Amino acid sequence: MSALQIKAEQFEEEVLKSDKPVLVDFWASWCGPCKMLSPVVDQISEEVSDVKVVGLNIEDDTEIAIKYNVSSIPCLIVFENGEEVKRNVGFKPKPAILEWLKG
Repeated sequence: MSALQIKAEQFEEEVLKSDKPVLVDFWASWCGPCKMLSPVVDQISEEVSDVKVVGLNIEDDTEIAIKYNVSSIPCLIVFENGEEVKRNVGFKPKPAILEWLKG
């Protein structure tokens, strides 16, 4: 199963009100590194059960990207209890992302 793709109107319910940490992949269809990262994010969504994984296309939902100061993509942000707790910008291989998630 791949990461759940959400829209701005789902962001509050799926991310900010989630009862577990949420990894949000901010991406765009024209972004080469985003295309490389997408299958990695999908694999993480299948393998990691204690973190919800979602994707948000910044082309469709620029207001969310602006609100969270996403100026470079791909951008992974982890939210816990409605707050950003960590951020990673750019492509990283799966082992590095899994280590980042744990840390």
